[in-house]
Amino acid sequence: MNPNNPQPKINLAQAPGYTESYANSVQVRVSVWDFFLVFGTAHQESAENVTIQNSHGIYLSPQQAKALFNILGQNLSQYEQTFGTIALEPQGQILPQGPIH
Repeated sequence: MNPNNPQPKINLAQAPGYTESYANSVQVRVSVWDFFLVFGTAHQESAENVTIQNSHGIYLSPQQAKALFNILGQNLSQYEQTFGTIALEPQGQILPQGPIH
């Protein structure tokens, strides 16, 4: 770090409308100006039918998309070192929708 250009102190705050939600689906659309990530939840009613209900769309600059790529890669690597390899293939059978007891 250059002592003539110290890093600024970063303060994190949540906007009044801040919310959190779950997503098990993400779609990525790319243009020359930005990346658009669409988050939602996928529900599989049968082996032939999957419904995706989109809930959030987030635009990122190419620079922020690359920063997200890097930080996700680092965190996924640490996660797999701790908990084991993440498999992308579906495992097991279709589970019924509803509460788990």
